[in-house]
Amino acid sequence: MKRFDVIIIGAGIAGLYAAMHLPESMKVLVVCKDIPWECNTFYAQGGIVTALDEADVPHHIDDTLAAGAWHNVREAVEIMSRESLSVREDLLKRGMEFDRGDDGALLYTKEAAHSASRILHAGGDATGRYLHYFMMTHNPHLLQRNTLVYDLLIEKGRCYGIRAMVNYRPTTLYADRVLIASGGIGSLYAYNTNSRTVSADIHGICTEKGIRLADMEFMQFHPTVFVKTPYARKLLLTEALRGEGAHIVDEQGRRFLFDYDERGELASRDIVSRAIFDYKRKTGSEVYLDFSMFDEEWFHRRFPNISKTFEALGYRLPHDRVPISPAFHYANGGIDCDTWGRIPGMRGLYVAGEAARTGVHGANRLASNSLLEAAVFARRAAEAILSDNVHDGAVPRFEKDYDTQLHRENDKRYKQQLRQMMWKNVGIIRTIEGLHEAKNFIYDTKNREIGRLLELRLNTAAAIVEAALARRESLGSHYIESADVSALASEKGHKCTDSI
Repeated sequence: MKRFDVIIIGAGIAGLYAAMHLPESMKVLVVCKDIPWECNTFYAQGGIVTALDEADVPHHIDDTLAAGAWHNVREAVEIMSRESLSVREDLLKRGMEFDRGDDGALLYTKEAAHSASRILHAGGDATGRYLHYFMMTHNPHLLQRNTLVYDLLIEKGRCYGIRAMVNYRPTTLYADRVLIASGGIGSLYAYNTNSRTVSADIHGICTEKGIRLADMEFMQFHPTVFVKTPYARKLLLTEALRGEGAHIVDEQGRRFLFDYDERGELASRDIVSRAIFDYKRKTGSEVYLDFSMFDEEWFHRRFPNISKTFEALGYRLPHDRVPISPAFHYANGGIDCDTWGRIPGMRGLYVAGEAARTGVHGANRLASNSLLEAAVFARRAAEAILSDNVHDGAVPRFEKDYDTQLHRENDKRYKQQLRQMMWKNVGIIRTIEGLHEAKNFIYDTKNREIGRLLELRLNTAAAIVEAALARRESLGSHYIESADVSALASEKGHKCTDSI
């Protein structure tokens, strides 16, 4: 029997930072579905927020609460902001190199809905990549790739380990404690910025086990994404571009966002995404991100990866405008937990990072709070793991699993239909009719011959739809369009897919 002190599901910032805070004397296994750098952390262009100092903590809290439409759990927000100072110092002490100015001081930038420049970057627009590499090299524990988790070993409110496909072989792994750090639900949507491995499997397992998912109606859509690519993961154009002064314009060069919010490009993500979606739907106009105000040398130095990526696509930045659309970006909701990552009613099971619903983000995440939340609450989860006494008797033996069908013949087709359905009806602007259409599709598909992994995706999609139906009033990133407005848009021939 393979048994560990701790199994960590996920090798992004939450999983790796938790591992860094567990002593080498413990038998810890970090597992990831594919290669370890195929995760959302690696693709994070934006930076990591930190309160500038003690005096800035209240302002960072206020900005986070306002962006989250005051649906946040205030205690969690206060913990995140207060502990951002020690996380920053911990990372610097361990050797993480953030961008600095000519004088050697840390460079802080500003992004939408922040009242101050408090965001640290690394490699210009490659913070996630640099941070992930740093944590990979500082992880003292075994990291195992090609490990696809498809079940949790749970009996009588206690988690004893996982079932996983390890190098395509079904394997049972036991552990005293399991930390879920598997990320969000991006691949449920046709247009998303997420890693291809982020597929909502673990959320789906939790719904089976009676573990509560909370705030699932609050899915965040990033406003500036290049979607004209055949790949599932679309190309994000970081919030920092608008923070530095880039404009969102229509075909005539008009900055129409000011028609929707006096902050224009610096309004919160939910407002900017809806404005772009609505404007394209009503006018049929293409929408662009305009960089023409930037000096070329400065732009290439500040945004080297975006420059190279779009040069390969035939764009000359900052001279050329880039067509943009909103796309799914981040799950504000997730697996319900306390501020130590403990899951109510479940011993030996913890959660951190985007998979968790700490309550920090409320109805809409403030830009660049994601990496900070993952780090703060992963460290706290590690502390809880070390302090909790879970040695409570013999470990039950779970029967070996030989016949679970992870995939079936028509799964790929159903998966693509699900992604289109979620984008169309459970996206940026929703209607009660559309949500019911999605609910019926999910129900019908679950009653077909499908594989285990598709079933888990459908479980998670159902949780999002049910949460959206339960909240009849718009709040933050959950926007319900009234029936009369929806009918008018339909009469004019404008459909959700027109936003692409």
